[in-house]
Amino acid sequence: MTRRIAAAAALALVGLIQAATRAANPGDGPGRDGDWRAYGGDAGGRRYATLTEIDRGNVSRLRRAWTYHTGDLDPRGGLVGSAPFAFECTPLAVDGVVYVSTPSGRVIALDGESGRERWRFDVPPRRPGAGPRRGPHRGVSFWESADGADRRILYGTPDGRLVALDARTGRLRDGFGDHGFVDLRSGVAEAWPEAQLEVSSPPAIFRDLVITGTHLQEFPALGPSGDVRAYDVRTGALVWRFHTIPPSGAPGHETWEGEGWKDRSGVNVWSIMSVDPERGLVFLPVGSPTYDFYGGDRKGANLYATSLVALEAATGAVRWHFQTVHHDLWDYDLPAEPALVTVRREGRDMAAVAQVTKTGFVFVLDRETGRPMFPVEERPVPASTVEGEAAAPTQPIPLKPPPLVRQSIARDQISTVTPDSHRFCTDLFDSLNTGPLYTPPSVSFRLTFPGTLGGGNWSGVAFDPVRRRLYVNVNEVGAIGGLLPQGPAAPLPYRRSGPGGEYARFWDDNRWPCQQPPWGTLNAIDLDEGTIAWTVPLGVVDALVEKGVPPTGTPSLGGAIATAGSVVFIAGTNDARLRAFDADSGRELWSDRLEASGHATPMTYRGRDGRQYVVIAAGGGGYLSRTVSDVVAAYALPAH
Repeated sequence: MTRRIAAAAALALVGLIQAATRAANPGDGPGRDGDWRAYGGDAGGRRYATLTEIDRGNVSRLRRAWTYHTGDLDPRGGLVGSAPFAFECTPLAVDGVVYVSTPSGRVIALDGESGRERWRFDVPPRRPGAGPRRGPHRGVSFWESADGADRRILYGTPDGRLVALDARTGRLRDGFGDHGFVDLRSGVAEAWPEAQLEVSSPPAIFRDLVITGTHLQEFPALGPSGDVRAYDVRTGALVWRFHTIPPSGAPGHETWEGEGWKDRSGVNVWSIMSVDPERGLVFLPVGSPTYDFYGGDRKGANLYATSLVALEAATGAVRWHFQTVHHDLWDYDLPAEPALVTVRREGRDMAAVAQVTKTGFVFVLDRETGRPMFPVEERPVPASTVEGEAAAPTQPIPLKPPPLVRQSIARDQISTVTPDSHRFCTDLFDSLNTGPLYTPPSVSFRLTFPGTLGGGNWSGVAFDPVRRRLYVNVNEVGAIGGLLPQGPAAPLPYRRSGPGGEYARFWDDNRWPCQQPPWGTLNAIDLDEGTIAWTVPLGVVDALVEKGVPPTGTPSLGGAIATAGSVVFIAGTNDARLRAFDADSGRELWSDRLEASGHATPMTYRGRDGRQYVVIAAGGGGYLSRTVSDVVAAYALPAH
C-alpha cells in the first residue's frame, strides 16, 4: 500500500510539472508531448522537455541505444585550418521519426527506436558538375497542415537555397518555388554573384509562413543584404521582407550617417529565430554590420545591427527593438536564439524574452514591449584612437543578471596549469595592449576579453519553466588583433590582423586558454531574482587531469537542454563527452565519451516504444576540435 501511494504521488507530481510547463508554454499545441518539433524544442526556444522517464535518480544508467553514421565527412578542410566544418545539428523528432541535417545540406530521416535510415536527400548542386557546398548547418524545421495530411521539412542550404521536402518520403515538393527550391540570392545578391550567402540555421515557422535569415560575408563591407524574408510554406511565394538596415525615410535610418547604410552587408540573422504563436511575434537576433572591426564608413549607432528585434510574424512590421551594442566594433553580434521565458514580478508571472550575448551579459526584456525587466544603464566607454573611427560614447550595461564571464584580464590572472603554458601566455600577454570591455580596436595588437567566441555564442540557453531558471554554457576565451592599415586601392583603410590570423584566440599552442581556469562553465540563472544560482566548470582537459590539475572546464559550442526529470543535458565541450547535471545543484550525474566532440545541442523525445531517448550529433571539427566523426548517437535507459 505504501509503495502504491508513493507511486500515485509521483505520478501526481509529474502531472503538476507537465501542467505547469504547458501553462508556461502557450502555443505548443495538443498531442506534442514527447516530440521535439523545433530546433529549441518548441517555437519559443525553451529547450525544455516534460519527459520524466530519465531523471536524476536513474540517469547514471543511460546506455548507447543506437549509432548512425551520416557518411558526410570531408577531410579536405573547413573553417579552421584543415579541420572540417563541425556537425552542429540538433535533430528533430516527430512521431518517432528523427530528422538530421549535415554540413553538406544532406537531410536524413531515421527510425527513432533503431536509428535505421528511412530516407535521405542530397541537395543537388546549383550548377551541373559542381561539387556540394559545405558550411555550418544547425538543423531543419517541420511544418504540417491543420489536418496533418501535409507534412514538410523546410531548411536552407549552404549554397543559399530554401528547400521544401515531403517529411514522409524525403522527396522535393514541386509546388514550392522552382520544383522545391527558392533561390535566396534573388533580390539581395545579384550585384555580388560570388559573395557568400548561405543558411546556417533552421528557419522559423509561423502558421503557413517559413521565415529565414542568411549567413553572409564578414569582409568586405559592401555586399548582399541581410534582410529577413517570409515565404508561403506551400508555394514558396515571398510574403514579406524586413529591411534589417532601415531604408531612407524609415525610423532608424538616421542612425547611419551619410551613405553608410547603402549596400552594407551583414546586419543579418545567421542564428536561430524564435516565435511566440500566441502573440504573433517573431524574435530576430540580428548580427553586426560589415566590416566587423572598423566602422569609419558607417558612423552612427547602426540600427538594427546587434539588436534583438520583435516583428509581427504575419506582416514583418516592427513591434520593438533593443540594441545590445551600439556601433559594434568587436563582432559582438547576437549569436543565439532568443528564449521565451516567464519572470515573476510583483506577484505575477510576466512573459519575457532572454537574450544571451558574446559579452557574457544576458538581457531579459518584456516580450510585449522590449522594456528591460532588470535595470540597464548606458555607461561611458573608451573612445577610439583610430583615424576616421567614431566609437559609440556609451554602451548598455544590464545590472542583472551579473556577467557570466570575465570582461577584462590582468597579468596576475595568467594561467599556471603548466610551466610551458604560463611562459608562453605571459610572453603573449606582455606583447599586447589591454583595456576594459568595449575598448575599441587599435592599430596595435589588443587583447579583447571576452573575444568573438564569447561569453555566450550560438549555444544559447535552456529555460526550466517550473524552476524559472536559465541554463547557459559560456566560454572564457579572449581574442587578439589589431587594425592593419591597407593600401590606397583597398576597399577599407583598415583590416584586422593578429599573430594567429584575423580571428586569433588568446590561447597557447595546445589551444588551452591563457588565463586561469575556468575556461568554460555551465551556469544556472534564477530569472525571478536575476542572480546566479550555481556555476560549475564544464568539460575537462584529459592531459591536464593526468597531471593532477583540477577540472578546468573547456570552451564549448552547443548548448543545454532541461527536462522535467530535473536533469540538464549538454555536450558542446571539446573533450568529446555528453554530460548530465542535476538541475538544482549543478552536480555532474553522468557522462559518456563520444566518437568526437559534440559541438551541437542535444535533444530528447519519446519513441513509439514509450522509451525516452537523448540524441547528440558528435562530429568534432570546427573551431575547437581536431578529431572528426559523422556520428549521431542515441541514449536510453536499459529496456526492461
